[in-house]
Amino acid sequence: MTFINKPKAFLFDLNGTMIDDMEFHATAWASILNDDLNAGLSYADVKREMYGKNSELLHRIFGAGHFTVERENELSIEKEKRYQSAFKEHLRLIDGLDSFLEKVSALSIKMAIGSAAIPFNINFVLDNLDLRSYFGAIVSADDVATSKPNPETFLKCAEILGVKPSECVVFEDAPKGVEAAENANMPCIVLTTMHDKEDFATYKNVIAFVKDYNDPVLAQLF
Repeated sequence: MTFINKPKAFLFDLNGTMIDDMEFHATAWASILNDDLNAGLSYADVKREMYGKNSELLHRIFGAGHFTVERENELSIEKEKRYQSAFKEHLRLIDGLDSFLEKVSALSIKMAIGSAAIPFNINFVLDNLDLRSYFGAIVSADDVATSKPNPETFLKCAEILGVKPSECVVFEDAPKGVEAAENANMPCIVLTTMHDKEDFATYKNVIAFVKDYNDPVLAQLF
């Protein structure tokens, strides 16, 4: 991982990238989809559909227009309530991220969160862990027309921060998130919290795989 010019901004996905919580999301979705809505999906099927906005997930499984917008919003909030209730006692940053954020902030490198989560979920993490002051931009599901793998989330982060896409490095954990970064022409570092390296074999923008933020390879970013 070598940069001619050092990055001017770091863009973070949230779930699975800053906190290791994706299994809790999968369990909550399995409860909603199978117990409440009788979708009859395997756990592997649920995990495979977990990308993009909550409404987009429901559209993929049940078809657009199956639920009213009001019902989609109700299901979305209920899913997040179940996730938050189960995960709250485990809520903490991925190892090394606290020190990493402090170092980046001290160097005046800009940071943003670009997530497919709704604000209800993003606020749950940022406020409980007191992280909000680190980020110059927060782009949620409500701030974009189409979520990842569409590049809009990360491009909007860069625009708000006032940096070029080529000056950003994205941190992601999911293939569709890496694809969104690739579509935005941004290099990406992958956190292997939920997926193996092999799941990212088709993407050309991955510059490193790390288990957590203590990995010495990250020192090359500065």
